[in-house]
Order: sequence, then structure tokens, then C-alpha cells
Amino acid sequence: MKMKTVKVGRNDPCPCGSGLKFKKCCLGSSEIETEDLEATYVRKYNIRLKKAADIDGIRKAGRLVLDTLDLVESEIKPGITTDDLNTMAHEFTDNNGATPAPLNYRGFPKSICVSINEVICHGIPGNRVIKDGDIVNVDITSILDGYYADANKTFFAGTPGPDARKIVDIARECLRRGMSAVKPGNTIGDIGWNIQTYAEDRGCSVVREFVGHGVGFGFHEAPQVPHFGHKGTGIGLISGMVFTIEPMINLGKKELRILDDNWTAVTKDGLLSAQFEQTVLVTENGVESLTPYD
Repeated sequence: MKMKTVKVGRNDPCPCGSGLKFKKCCLGSSEIETEDLEATYVRKYNIRLKKAADIDGIRKAGRLVLDTLDLVESEIKPGITTDDLNTMAHEFTDNNGATPAPLNYRGFPKSICVSINEVICHGIPGNRVIKDGDIVNVDITSILDGYYADANKTFFAGTPGPDARKIVDIARECLRRGMSAVKPGNTIGDIGWNIQTYAEDRGCSVVREFVGHGVGFGFHEAPQVPHFGHKGTGIGLISGMVFTIEPMINLGKKELRILDDNWTAVTKDGLLSAQFEQTVLVTENGVESLTPYD
């Protein structure tokens, strides 16, 4: 099925990413007029728009990701190790004819990421025992029939304290606010602005070093999707774009450090961090999650 040409309104943000309206930027430019936006986005940004068959494939992979998250959630409790969670996720993924994308990706040694408390992201499953009151983020990316989908959630183990409840609630709402900015005519900067203002207004901070990303044909594609920024800046959103939104929100300051394993990112001040992630599609009228959950 041929991707139809996507039209840009005169008052929409220019797809060149200047932050100006189309009428004040590239309207009349030969490079925009002589090629449709599908070709323009490949040439300028290396963004490959997804067609209907691609979207269906990513959606199916997304359903498997959600099923895997549900399985892992049912087993998160004090006394279990992070490697126990990795084993069950790996076996479930394999039994469903899929491949865990993180395994051996740039040397990552496990099939999922499990990040507890002060761990921001990329926690390597091992012999760490989950304790009562821990917050546990599980990040899963599956490859099914050649398509990738990516999602994560932060769960409570046992009874969480007030700080744990606060940061998890704020991180969950940050994802919702970021997703609410996804529609044709908006920009990537609008997503980050929604997230940053909500988090910082509540005394929390947004991690800068790790961002959302295109996904579907590969694990990490263009564009990068920062969870901070300014309204009306960055690449314009058009239908067919698929990417993750995955804000990492710290209870304290935004600074981090990487542990000696060269993967695990932790808050520099040792305070809690939480994250939620979904794979989203820009539709003609707004947004559809390809890994939908509340």
C-alpha cells in the first residue's frame, strides 16, 4: 500500500524543524514542493514513516510486550530476584515466537531491564533481591515477525512509602501529558514541554541523557524524543511516525551517574526515580498507542 502524501497547513509547524510556521519558512521552497513528506522525512531526518502493514506488525509485537509485562507484574513481590523476572520474561517471549531485543544489544547481557528505586534505567537483572516498599521498573522490547515494540512500567513491591507513591504517580502522569501532545501539526518540542513543566511544577526533575526514540523497523530509530524542551520546536509530527515516549522522572535532582557495568544509570543524589513508556503512532487525527495501558 502506497503511503499517501501528507499535507502541511500554512499555519502548521514547518516540517524542517525550524520552529517557524510553514508559511513563514519552507512554503514555496522547491524541496518541499517537489517531494512528498514521506520522502522529505527520510532525506532530512532519516525517519521512515510506517504503512498500514507495518503498524499492524508493531501493534502485534506491542500486545506481546504487554502480555509479558502482565506476567512479570504478577510475580513482583519481596524475596524474588531481578534475574527471576528476566528468566520468566525471556522464556515467555521465546515461547511466543519472539526475540527479546535487549539481549546482546551492544553487549547488554540480559533480556529485559529491571531498575529499582534509585536506578533510573538499564538495570541489569542479577541477584538483587526485591524488598518490601521497592519501586521496580521493568522495560521490555520484543521483536515479533521482524517488528519491534517497546514499553515499560514501574510497579510497587509490597507496601510503598509516600515518596514512592509520589514519584510513580508523577511519572505516570508525565507519560500521559507527553502523549497528549502527539498529533499532526505539533512538534517533538511540544511533547517535552508538556512533560518537563508538569514534573518541575511538582518539584521533580527530568533526566536529560536518555530520550524516547523511533521504533518499529529497529530497536532505536530516528527521531530522538527528548522529555524536555520548548513548545513549537523540533521536528514537526506527521501521520505514520512511530516512536516511544519514556520520561525518566527523578524525585530529586536530574543528575545521574553510570555504574561500573557501563549500563546502569542511577540518580546522583540517591533519591528515587520512576518511568513509564509506550510506543505511539501519530495518526491523521492524533495519537494511538501501540502498547496501550492505563
